[in-house]
Amino acid sequence: MTALEQKTARLTVLIDPSKKKAFEALCASQDVTPSQVVRRLIRDYLSQHDVQWRPGELDDAASSKP
Repeated sequence: MTALEQKTARLTVLIDPSKKKAFEALCASQDVTPSQVVRRLIRDYLSQHDVQWRPGELDDAASSKP
């Protein structure tokens, strides 16, 4: 996790139990956590779609509303 990603929010994803087990096993074999892989997938997906983001950007905008 980068210094910019220290604030976190939870994302709940429902998947087939056999896919979850296979995913966790693959992650373990590559010495990465499932969370690390999902964060990388999200960053790559945003990048592929030219979505610019900054950690905390939406939170900062929401907190400035009266």
